[in-house]
Amino acid sequence: MVDALGWVSSLILLATIVQQIVKQWQEGSGKGVSRWLFVGQTAASCGFTVYSALLHNWVFTITNAALLVSAIVGWVITAHFKRARASAPPTSASSPAANY
Repeated sequence: MVDALGWVSSLILLATIVQQIVKQWQEGSGKGVSRWLFVGQTAASCGFTVYSALLHNWVFTITNAALLVSAIVGWVITAHFKRARASAPPTSASSPAANY
């Protein structure tokens, strides 16, 4: 029963993070997402994954490994959209004259 609580909690957490990644991808933007978020999440997830494995706590080992993957995927998506935005030619809608 205790492990079931851990697994359900893990699934809820992972579902919310996956939903955020999907939303970011569908919106085509990494705007407002800090690179430090991914650095911190990656470092913490690595540490927690190793720690959980050393304790033989497989609920948290798998959860933290999945969080690590989500951090990497989120960073790749954000970097992709930031590069695309930086290399895109300016559109007429974004020019100052379009505001008049």
